[in-house]
Amino acid sequence: MPLLELIKNKKAVVGVIGLGYVGLPLAVEKAKAGFRVLGFDIQEHKVDKVNRGENYIGDVVSDELEELVKKGRLSATSDFSCLAECDVVAICVPTPLDVFKQPDLSYVKETAASIAQYLKRDMLVILESTTYPGTTEEVIKPILEKSGLKVGADFYLAFSPERVDPGNKVYKTKNTPKVVGGCTPACTEHAKALYEAILDAPVFTVSSPKEAEMSKILENTFRIVNCALANEIAIICNKMGINVWEVIEAASTKPFGFVPFYPGPGVGGHCIPIDPFYLTYRARATDYHTRFIELAGEINDGMPEYVVSRLMDILNEKEKPLKNSHILLVGVAYKGDIDDLRESPALKIWDILEKKGAKVSYHDPYCPEVKRCGRSFYSERLTADLVKSCDAVLITTGHRNKVDYQLIVDNAPVVFDTKNIISKVLDVSIDKYGNIQLL
Repeated sequence: MPLLELIKNKKAVVGVIGLGYVGLPLAVEKAKAGFRVLGFDIQEHKVDKVNRGENYIGDVVSDELEELVKKGRLSATSDFSCLAECDVVAICVPTPLDVFKQPDLSYVKETAASIAQYLKRDMLVILESTTYPGTTEEVIKPILEKSGLKVGADFYLAFSPERVDPGNKVYKTKNTPKVVGGCTPACTEHAKALYEAILDAPVFTVSSPKEAEMSKILENTFRIVNCALANEIAIICNKMGINVWEVIEAASTKPFGFVPFYPGPGVGGHCIPIDPFYLTYRARATDYHTRFIELAGEINDGMPEYVVSRLMDILNEKEKPLKNSHILLVGVAYKGDIDDLRESPALKIWDILEKKGAKVSYHDPYCPEVKRCGRSFYSERLTADLVKSCDAVLITTGHRNKVDYQLIVDNAPVVFDTKNIISKVLDVSIDKYGNIQLL
């Protein structure tokens, strides 16, 4: 039976390589849609958990995962020879930056090489990992064609960027619109058919993988630039004695021409601090330097230092040096109400504080353990005694749930709220409390 019919009849076997924040939710949705799904990962503990029906990703419903495993709709393996069973393979592996902010495509290349060993006629391969424009055709395609099969004639290849937003209560994998760009019209047709069989959302097609790759870069470049603008405005407002949060709230009343972005201690996660620099890297090949993006990155990267500098000023007013002061970080995840530590600015602040001689502990109900510098650190239980014993409480993540902010403001000598979360959760003006400072 042709692949297009297998997809439309949901008889195709679908492989998902990489069972992390992108891959596991995608595998679950494909299995829920009626496909038999094989998940692949080199980390045995993830494979074992999936096969036991144990969930480890916040955006996956645990009961759904367990039921899919029991029914045999979803299973996982570290044996890549099982790719031979698959009609469709989605690549959802990490694409990090190295220490010089250069793209590291090693996971993508290794995955493509593994697929090439078991590539067969009429197979569809889709890259979902975010990368620079040209990767699908210039990196993946040549590796796969070493098998002797040709894209468009023997197998299908497309790019469809992941759009995962961890913790989003409205948009999940199932209902987020998809963008698809194939190497040939037939490649696009097959990839589009797959996602239409899975999602309750529109599937938008573009003319090639490059446009699809660039669309994801644009989405996150838009965010990094606007985050940087909000952060710079916050710095200026502080120098001028202006409440930046009131300014943004006021500007947000305009029903057109303004999209609110908010300042914070830096940017984190799997997208904003990383994706735009894939474009920066690729643009150099055209002899163009992305000054705007690099400046935005510079501003955002400087926010942890700025937060510590502000904290030093706040403590100085209390006649306390930062050195030997006890600082309690509240929230270490990069984003509120999730457990994701990737690129978290809170961890960068932690490093800076320790280098300056501060004694640091943390409280985060979503992250009970943090591994740093080869050691494990554990979340402190939030008590009045703990808060009173601190010289300052530094709120670095805006968790709306599971944190007793009333206990903090009632007992902390100083609270530096970099996310303006207290006024939102307690629904009161911070002017009521004399011990709160805002970014």
